[in-house]
Amino acid sequence: MIKIGIIAGDGNLPLYIGKSLKNRKFDITILSLNNKNNKLYHNYKIVDINILSIKKILKILNSNNIKHIIFAGSIKRPSIKDLGFDIPTFLLAKSLLLEKKGDNNLLVSLKKYFESKGFIFFNWTKYCKELFSTETNLTKIKPSKNAILNFKKAKSIYQIYKKIDVGQSIIIQNQLVLGLEAIEGTDELLKRCKEYKRKGDKGILFKFSKKNQSNLIDIPLIGLDTLKNLKKYNYDGVYLQKNKCLIIDKKKIIDFANQNELFISSVDLN
Repeated sequence: MIKIGIIAGDGNLPLYIGKSLKNRKFDITILSLNNKNNKLYHNYKIVDINILSIKKILKILNSNNIKHIIFAGSIKRPSIKDLGFDIPTFLLAKSLLLEKKGDNNLLVSLKKYFESKGFIFFNWTKYCKELFSTETNLTKIKPSKNAILNFKKAKSIYQIYKKIDVGQSIIIQNQLVLGLEAIEGTDELLKRCKEYKRKGDKGILFKFSKKNQSNLIDIPLIGLDTLKNLKKYNYDGVYLQKNKCLIIDKKKIIDFANQNELFISSVDLN
């Protein structure tokens, strides 16, 4: 049986990955970066870790004979002002974490660091297909003609935007670009773009994977909060890149969308 360590940040994603893999008979250990979340993992072996001590993380992984690892959940980027860095973490932070690079490149660099120490990033996406957007129409509500036109505009922007390691979301209304996601995240983007709306259709959110994005880390996702904000700020719905975007609490999200006349659709971008 393969032993897997899930280095768990905030959010429910580590829980869903762990549950899916546990059902497939993998031996799962949660390495929790936020002990406030530990109540979520009562069915798992849990070890508390600190992002400020890479040395201790490596020691815990080795002492538990864990060679396969997964990064899941949001992890706050450490600051040079943080206290408690041990020497290996300080050197890593200096060379990787504090570089002025996008999140995807940053995480790829972090992945290479752990691989250089003999660890293997487990391809959990191969076993957790149910967590991704795979259906063309996930909801009873289907995109309107205006939503389809907005998506065509979004797709043309995506062909350029995907090459830049900046964000994973675009908002289009009346076939005009209202906003491109940057560091603020999807939910803040939805809120910000509400102020730019004009008379016409409600507008759409389009979420996608960046060019050359690792399929093991920094995967685009939507959760229930995203759907609530689509409703709150009066959008038509969301297009997701098929097989590339995670849907957390999928049944709850689809039920909420159906009850609030929002569409969720998946599209191929090849």
